[in-house]
Amino acid sequence: MKTISARQTLDIISKPWCSSHDFSVLSNTGKNTTLKLMKDLRSKLEEEQYFLPSNVLPMDKVVEYLQLNIPYLNKVKDLSNYDN
Repeated sequence: MKTISARQTLDIISKPWCSSHDFSVLSNTGKNTTLKLMKDLRSKLEEEQYFLPSNVLPMDKVVEYLQLNIPYLNKVKDLSNYDN
């Protein structure tokens, strides 16, 4: 899998909705694992009475689910000398 920079991660999580491609990039997983994880998160959100559009998840819940450290990403986003 391709590693992405902090800046690229922040660009992805700035979107309101997370597609399977975005989820795959953020979680660094393949298609099957991505779909399984998304299904798990979708089930949890539907149990909490969320109404969700098809094929996307709210990005804030994805960030929470994947335990992404936004303050750290903001801190290191300008430290890399290159963008992938």
